[in-house]
Amino acid sequence: MKQLSLLWGKLEEILIILSLALMTIVTFVYVVLNNLYQPFLSLAESSETLRPILEPIAIFIMTMAMEMTWSVALTKLFFGALIFLGASYGVRTAGHIGIDIVLKQFSPKGRRMISIFACLLCIGFVSLIAYASFGWISAMHAADVGAEDLHAFHIKVWHIGLIIPVGFGMILIRFIEILIRLLRGQQTDLGLADEANDALKINEEHKE
Repeated sequence: MKQLSLLWGKLEEILIILSLALMTIVTFVYVVLNNLYQPFLSLAESSETLRPILEPIAIFIMTMAMEMTWSVALTKLFFGALIFLGASYGVRTAGHIGIDIVLKQFSPKGRRMISIFACLLCIGFVSLIAYASFGWISAMHAADVGAEDLHAFHIKVWHIGLIIPVGFGMILIRFIEILIRLLRGQQTDLGLADEANDALKINEEHKE
């Protein structure tokens, strides 16, 4: 079970890294191509000798840039995947900021009971969104509508929409894991980030 959890965590991290890397690479290539052909055209206009060589290169680069109309849509797709995968990763690693000034006034047992209730609310909300998104995905699958500017990759709207149920499904699993730990008494809260406490720790480290 521990190995499966470790594998699941690694897969989550790999998907996040892959989404971020692809989003960055596509944007970088598109920006470079859009700004690279102009210097070649300028050099070709200023030199009759080099024009036969530089002008075709400039036209080739410009054509590639114009054909990358899909780059913005693909970047948005990767960014959307990054948001939902990152939300799940944030739940697992306590990356989400917690407002627990009231919660800290209770005893450890009281904090655990309140956290269990809060966790159940989160599970209910996430389950509702995941379930509702499946209905939308089913409708888009039946319509078989192609994604704008992504026809070259044969990507449909429902393909993009899959990130919603998948992402919320991953978040649901993370909250279930937290609920199990709360019920077992392994933690007393949702394990959210405490910026104030982190800032105090950093301040103490600087003083030392």
